[in-house]
Amino acid sequence: MSDDEFLIEQRGAVTILTLNRPQARNALNGNLIAGIGSTVLAAEKDPQTRALVLTAAGEKAFCSGMDLRAFSGGEDVGFSNTPENRAFQRLTRGAVEVPVIGAANGAAVGGGLELLLGCDLIVAADTAKFGLPEVQRGLFPGGGGTYIAERIPLGIALQLTLTGEYFTAARGYEIGLINAVTPADQVLDTAVGFAERIAANGPLGVAACKELVRLSVTDPAKAAERMRHWQEVVFSSADAKEGAMAFMEKRDPVWQGK
Repeated sequence: MSDDEFLIEQRGAVTILTLNRPQARNALNGNLIAGIGSTVLAAEKDPQTRALVLTAAGEKAFCSGMDLRAFSGGEDVGFSNTPENRAFQRLTRGAVEVPVIGAANGAAVGGGLELLLGCDLIVAADTAKFGLPEVQRGLFPGGGGTYIAERIPLGIALQLTLTGEYFTAARGYEIGLINAVTPADQVLDTAVGFAERIAANGPLGVAACKELVRLSVTDPAKAAERMRHWQEVVFSSADAKEGAMAFMEKRDPVWQGK
């Protein structure tokens, strides 16, 4: 992998990954997909990393989706069974172990929007536009876009996927897809602010919420099963005791993640 197409910064407990192909509207080629996947794997292995922020360079686009030039040239664009590709695919399904916040500085269409849909929270520039236009090209959003009804009302999800129409950041906020809309120069700081507030909380409790809240929408029966698991793990943990003691002693808790 070449790291000039993606940049990694650590701010305390928050890892910031920047897609760095602005000249190609941050389209996803094999190198960039592998870089995203490797960053996910590193964040999951590092107990000091409590959240991941995904953003992009440039002002025009967060991500325009798959790099069609790379795909047409036979390049592996995330389909082979490598650890990095599997981690990238988990990201698009919201299955990364650490919380992920998307910071959309510009347009996110097709695979770019699908990448954001895998994030737990989304912050967007007020000038950004979004869409799943695949049907207009005889295709369908096969990288996770058809799961958009997990996050917004069914009728709106059908409208967006069947028409392929674009929508603004303000509309995304209105339908509950986007958590915050800010001027472009405040997108990253706002996303990092969310990440830092999450990172300040007990890591076991955060992990339980991330899994159970998603499962409550996609698989309620499994959510009930996993609830029992997390109750045993979290409520008997050292962190649970530390949280109670810190509250009583009026101090900040010191989490161990166990």
